[in-house]
Amino acid sequence: MAKRVLTCARTIAMPNSQNGRRQTPAKPSCVGRLVLFGGLVSVGCVTEASAQAQVTLEELSVSGQGSLASKSVLPPPTGVVGQPPPAYSGGQLGSGTRLGVLGNRNVFDTPFNTAGYTEKLIRDQQAKSLLDVVANDPSVRAIGSLSDAYGSSVLVRGFILQPADYGFDGLFGIVDFRRPFVFNAERVEVLKGPSALINGAAPNGGVGGSINIIPKRAYDEPLTRVTPFFISQGQGGVMVDVGRRYGEQKEWGVRANGVYQKGETAIDKERLELGFGSLGVDYRGERFRASFDFAYQDSTYTRNRGFLFVGPGIDIPSAPRLSRNLEQPRQYQKTRSFLGATRFEYDVTDNTTVYTAFGAGVLNEDDLSSFKFLTSSTGAFSNTFVRQKFDNETYTAETGVRTRFDTGPIRHTASLAATGYWNEVRYPVAVQFLPSTTPSNIYAPVPLSIPAFTDRNIGDARGTSQIYRSLAVVDTMSSLDGRVQLTAGARLQQLAGKGFNFTPDTPGFGLATSSYDKTAVSPAVALLVKPTEQLSIYGNYVEALIAPPVSPIVPSTVLPPIVADQKEVGIKYDFGPVGASLAFFEINRPNAVLNPVSLAFTADGLQLNRGIEFNVFGEPVPGIRLLGGIAAIDGRLVRTAAGAFDGNVAPGVPALTLNLYGEYDLPPGLLPGLTATGRVIHTSRQFYDQGNTQSIPDWTRFDVGLRYTFLGAWGKPVTLRADVVNVAGTNYWNSSAFSGILSLGTPRTYLLSAQMDF
Repeated sequence: MAKRVLTCARTIAMPNSQNGRRQTPAKPSCVGRLVLFGGLVSVGCVTEASAQAQVTLEELSVSGQGSLASKSVLPPPTGVVGQPPPAYSGGQLGSGTRLGVLGNRNVFDTPFNTAGYTEKLIRDQQAKSLLDVVANDPSVRAIGSLSDAYGSSVLVRGFILQPADYGFDGLFGIVDFRRPFVFNAERVEVLKGPSALINGAAPNGGVGGSINIIPKRAYDEPLTRVTPFFISQGQGGVMVDVGRRYGEQKEWGVRANGVYQKGETAIDKERLELGFGSLGVDYRGERFRASFDFAYQDSTYTRNRGFLFVGPGIDIPSAPRLSRNLEQPRQYQKTRSFLGATRFEYDVTDNTTVYTAFGAGVLNEDDLSSFKFLTSSTGAFSNTFVRQKFDNETYTAETGVRTRFDTGPIRHTASLAATGYWNEVRYPVAVQFLPSTTPSNIYAPVPLSIPAFTDRNIGDARGTSQIYRSLAVVDTMSSLDGRVQLTAGARLQQLAGKGFNFTPDTPGFGLATSSYDKTAVSPAVALLVKPTEQLSIYGNYVEALIAPPVSPIVPSTVLPPIVADQKEVGIKYDFGPVGASLAFFEINRPNAVLNPVSLAFTADGLQLNRGIEFNVFGEPVPGIRLLGGIAAIDGRLVRTAAGAFDGNVAPGVPALTLNLYGEYDLPPGLLPGLTATGRVIHTSRQFYDQGNTQSIPDWTRFDVGLRYTFLGAWGKPVTLRADVVNVAGTNYWNSSAFSGILSLGTPRTYLLSAQMDF
């Protein structure tokens, strides 16, 4: 039988002690073999990690069949434009993440808990939305599923984080307001804890953490990848990913991604049509680097999920069958968004980089959705349909300088940065609430007639406006060859915003109904000590002036900005093939609640979350990869009105969450090229109300999959993937978070794809 060998070699780049530029030693740090027998392939790769090493070349070559190379030239230590830090052992997490004003930092030299999920993991899990990716993180929980009318909001460390708070290439507030897809993502990075110093104020007040999407960049060698896919029950589509570099030194790069999918989802009679396109262009010169990104997303859901509210004193019933559709045929949600982002860097010296960036995001939404109010523990509910159109427009910018210098035995890595953020939401037609007179039930839904309505043009009335400005200075002082690192800094922030009356025929239509304008200094300090090269011990204290919480029902209701703080200590250990971290944290944040009956949105006391996080990632032995961890959070209410709820568990905060994903490359003697995957996600019980009288039960979800790689007849790899999400068909309530919103989990979903490289 013919035998062909596919070899893998990765070289490493060591920072030059004089100028920080890369040097490529002759010795590779990773050598792998893909041995093919009659078209079947077995994969093996052993990585020898180094704390100083950075991957710059990953080359796959087939003897006699040509080659495909993915060359990643990294920016200097004071820059970020270009490829992100290389992947850690196993390829599922990055060895470093981007920390805003601090730039790229190795995870073991970072006094914060961070994770950067790689494009390889995204492909291998057939993840398409941001919710699919962060399902790997035990400190993150989705509030709804992808099709929920509310969108892709999550909890991080027990606090709400909305899509307006997600970043794109370090610019926050410009990704799709409802459902950020990750077809153009090289990394999805999660930072746990307040990020005011690092990123500036989160536009919608996220305090438990931040999420940043790092866009794809072209590799040195051509990439042409086509991936047709199928999602149950009848959703089909195709993804195309093309990358090229041009110029004598390959200084110009172009990366384009396109996606089209259409058909019925895993929920009965729910349909999605999605068109996505992105273009990333980058330039890398000797000292000047630049990037330009554009993305367009157009999605239409019909009969997609609404969310539910539960009245006081009603026991929350068991979740219905998740594939059952509770919506009506005329309901829909059309969302169209566009973003543009550009970033420029120039190395004034070998150790000083000045930079500037600008981004814009526009979203137009047109929908007819519904609010369901559970009226009985038997599952009965009433329905109010909501007709709305709105336009969301955002501009964001930053500029700054990063520099490195020495003062005696102390090495300084200092940054100065200024940011600006401008956002406005407008309503071209009046929002209408259309109560239905026909009752229904979550276990046996009945057809409901949608009351007749006529759109009323109200002249693009403003709903909310925000203007945020900030100035940050931070310095990381290190000594003893980086064994001791002290980071200290502060950000001066000015947050101003207004909420407007956009309900016609009411007093004050078009006028501001609420406003705020607050300035504060948010300090932060962090210490990291490395007793050995592998062990890191750290602690941080962070304050954050954050945007006020906004009502999920009446966006014109805005509260004053709030100040939150975090205390955290932790340890990290780099075993080489495996990394592990343990963190203890406390976050204190003013609380806001939504009354499920009156829908009034008010401030009420504080929420204090104390927790422990344990994470593990890497490839402990060749062919076995692990990713996941466990988080325990004690979320409590304090200083509530008249002390009514003091000491109670904060709504929506589970005491225990667990995520563990694993991959196993089957031995070549069984079926070369076959990898089995599995994941378990567990969430403990959550309380729905402040009084802790209503709760939703704990739930556990299992996902399984297979991946098979072989060499196509044209000499390039082909990867077939098959996954089943929620393989046991468990019915569960996803979350009771965000002031009383109750949503359903993900039904059993089948995913099939065939990735073909040309």
